[in-house]
Amino acid sequence: MQYYHDIITEKSFQFLQELKKQFRLVLIGGWAVFLHTRSLKSKDIDIVVDYEELGAMKKKFNVSKNDRLKKYEIKTGEFDVDIYLPHYSELGIGAEEIQKSQIIKDGFNVPGPEILFMLKIYAWNQRRGSAKGRKDELDILNLVSLPEFNWSNYKNLVKRFDFKIYHDLFLDFLKKTTRVPELGWNEQKTAKIKRSVLNNLT
Repeated sequence: MQYYHDIITEKSFQFLQELKKQFRLVLIGGWAVFLHTRSLKSKDIDIVVDYEELGAMKKKFNVSKNDRLKKYEIKTGEFDVDIYLPHYSELGIGAEEIQKSQIIKDGFNVPGPEILFMLKIYAWNQRRGSAKGRKDELDILNLVSLPEFNWSNYKNLVKRFDFKIYHDLFLDFLKKTTRVPELGWNEQKTAKIKRSVLNNLT
């Protein structure tokens, strides 16, 4: 199932591949979820870089600073590249912690599924009710249905980063979810995944 138009997602992914060749980055957001789940492609690109890489990017692209949202941006007209920095950006978890936790997935540096899930919960809390918020919900559900999702690690991370408020919001959302047509989840499949998640959290 596609959430965004194929032409835009293909252009976005090609741009992302070029960024990866030229700069040291950690991929977060929807494209990172896609690499873990192979479910829904993304449109916008979200990356974490250090200040040296940001300087190099400014030489190649028109990079603007968004002080309100604590990030830098590249706007292509069809999709955006959001750039997050250590000790500056507000992602729910420090960008420097994301850099420390990175793993390699299909040639890209990405956070493990548990950290990525937490980043998604934080982003979703800020844009619930919007189209992007719904995409966050689908990404969240895809991540928690992964067999390799480490629930013990996740519970430790919730304590470490004082994430209980966001964790409780997720639980409330999960309990209210009965079916997910965008993912092809009927009532039976949704109930099965909910039981598995809730059992892992007890």
